[in-house]
Amino acid sequence: MSLNIKDLFNIEGKIAVVTGGSRGIGEMIASGFLANGAKVYITARKEEALIAKAEELSSEYNAECIPFCADLSKEEGITNFSNFLIDKEPEGIDFLINNAGAAWGAPFDEYPIEGWDKVVDLNLKSPFFITQKLAKLLEKKGNSDDPSRIVNIASIDGIGVSNMADTYAYSASKSGIIHLTKHLAKTLVERNIIVNAIAPGPFDSHMLGKAVNFDYGFIADMNPRKRIGTPQDMAGLCIYLCSRAGAFTVGETVTCDGGMVTTR
Repeated sequence: MSLNIKDLFNIEGKIAVVTGGSRGIGEMIASGFLANGAKVYITARKEEALIAKAEELSSEYNAECIPFCADLSKEEGITNFSNFLIDKEPEGIDFLINNAGAAWGAPFDEYPIEGWDKVVDLNLKSPFFITQKLAKLLEKKGNSDDPSRIVNIASIDGIGVSNMADTYAYSASKSGIIHLTKHLAKTLVERNIIVNAIAPGPFDSHMLGKAVNFDYGFIADMNPRKRIGTPQDMAGLCIYLCSRAGAFTVGETVTCDGGMVTTR
């Protein structure tokens, strides 16, 4: 038994999959993995930007970042991506980070079915079926001492109601992913796959940035820590959940929000 920090948080040589990994929180997590010796597959819908980001991250961290363009809100995209991984990594994968997500804001009386379906399909349906398709790959790598990991990216909007926007489908889907995390954890723990979730607060991302014109000043002022989250905050927490240090944490949703939820 080693309590050395390098052993507790070591992810070197692991194979990770990060959906929505070309920007925002997904990029932060992918970067953290790559910086610490993991091989990372990232997905996004915009192929040119995805390939450019994979090349950038590979060069920056002298590691292997592999892109795959897919719309994971659709069954075809999920199937194509899972088949790609099965072909590329027949011996299995270590980590699956279900991060790809969308939001849609509209007043209650005008909220469209189109917006609801887009958000719920990507935020809630997609993580379940990607997990279903990749469970056998995760099972190949996991064992009782070093289980494979799934981390679902939820949101503090799935814990409490946001006062910033009328994003009904987003909050409902993120609340759903928190409960789905518990259900999947119960099902998969016997297969040496640990499932947890992270509920981020404000981070620099395309989704939040568009809502506030990328001016985070007033959001930082409202936060108990008087700032928004950084890549170190997100990558560090995800590495903890995926490392030996987090091997006995199961079915939890960990907030990463500067204290917004607990001090409201």
